[in-house]
Amino acid sequence: MTEKNRSWLTIACTWVLLLILAYIRPLSLPDEGRYADIGRWMFNSGDWLVPRLNGIPFLHKPPLLYWLQAEVFGLVGVHVWAARWVTALHALLLITCIHLGTRHVQGEAAARKATMVLGSSIGFLIGGQYINHDFMVATWISVAIGLFAIALQHEGRTRTLLARLGFMACGLGVLSKGLIGLVLPGMVLTTWVILTGQLRQVIRLPWISGLALFCAIALPWMWQMQNKFSGFFDYFIVQQHFSRFTGTNFNNPQPLWFYPAVIGILMFPWVLFVLADMVKSAMGFKRIRIAPLDPWAALPWVWLLVILVFFSLPKSKLIGYILPVVPPVALLAARSWDRLFGSKASAERWFSAVFGLSLALAIGANLLARHNSLKDDSLDVAHQLACASQATDRIFVAGSYPFDLPFENNRRQALIVLQDWAQVSRSTSDGWRRIFYEGGEFDPQARQALQNMDALQQTPADGHSWLVAPAETNIAKPQDGWQIAFKGKAWWLWRKQQAATTEPLCK
Repeated sequence: MTEKNRSWLTIACTWVLLLILAYIRPLSLPDEGRYADIGRWMFNSGDWLVPRLNGIPFLHKPPLLYWLQAEVFGLVGVHVWAARWVTALHALLLITCIHLGTRHVQGEAAARKATMVLGSSIGFLIGGQYINHDFMVATWISVAIGLFAIALQHEGRTRTLLARLGFMACGLGVLSKGLIGLVLPGMVLTTWVILTGQLRQVIRLPWISGLALFCAIALPWMWQMQNKFSGFFDYFIVQQHFSRFTGTNFNNPQPLWFYPAVIGILMFPWVLFVLADMVKSAMGFKRIRIAPLDPWAALPWVWLLVILVFFSLPKSKLIGYILPVVPPVALLAARSWDRLFGSKASAERWFSAVFGLSLALAIGANLLARHNSLKDDSLDVAHQLACASQATDRIFVAGSYPFDLPFENNRRQALIVLQDWAQVSRSTSDGWRRIFYEGGEFDPQARQALQNMDALQQTPADGHSWLVAPAETNIAKPQDGWQIAFKGKAWWLWRKQQAATTEPLCK
């Protein structure tokens, strides 16, 4: 088998493993339930303009994920594995582009090593099939950086074509998760060209045609949304980008060391070789002659450090935000391995052993994630509703929100979410209640799905009203006609009817 065929076989096997891991894991909550259901709602409703969660506008993120999910659902049906295919296809695109870019610069052997490091990592084998926007934007950021970097090293038509593709990748990055799809490639490449003295090449990029392509991809959806909702620009750009970046009241505040620790987990054990190479280089620093930076050696370091600093500045930090640095860490780890062990006869055997260890850790992390997801899902309640309720029944939720229930039940009617919405309106906390409240402000008709707790007493006891609440939560009152119909492991199901019954709903 040729070296090239070995590389493509490695990529194919890695992606098949990712798909298998995606198949065995239920929805992780709340993120996967939320984003899978928005795509499902778009598919069922036929409204491709406004992303909706439970029928209520969800304007935090752009629509590329939901558009692609709706297409997949139309082809193969609505189920969890189908929802994960969009992210998985981006994972395939990412690992393929990393391979092609590395092969262009360093050759086939280095490319295969880089893709083996990337493809065996926890960051790839979990992030690459997790349903949210983070891996998508990480892919387009990486593609854009690679295309522009190679374009700056070429002349003529090659430079023009690759640069235009880079602008298009930035546009798709913006459609994936917002302005970081443009800002992060721009920051990385600007820093890189300054440090490596390539400013003259930047001037010769096809800026006019490139920006036109970028705008044609990134702007039409925003323009149409602003025409539909007059406050969209302020909400989507100002609040969800700038205020979230600079604010202190958003979820999951973490210290500065949070992302270095996350990188260590996502890229373990490969990151150890990067650290070992850094220590070795630092110990021999006095013997190194100062020379101009090698652009290709500098690029992954600039890529890593610029994005790491960018995401470390805000108080709010989520694990998925740092996924754009997984590719450069993989490149650095492959290079560090060669620098540390490349001359040893046993290097290939040891590399295969570390590759196997990394795969085992990633598979174990997926199995752990599956175990944790099964603790708080609502699959058992969804099954009971599927066989005991009718499509027109009223389903209330209170105490929390079962993000996977509408998806698993493929329910076309909105759940009625019970809260003290006046109190939510006064709160500044960042959470699912606030998401629903703010979305309802854009669509008064959809806001009817948000009701206060007294709706439980006002609904008729006709057997067609159901309540889903966290286990052990006694929100409904038996004297008002509410009876416990099913006790699930994480959620209880109540039913309002004239007479209580002890008969089970479903087998």
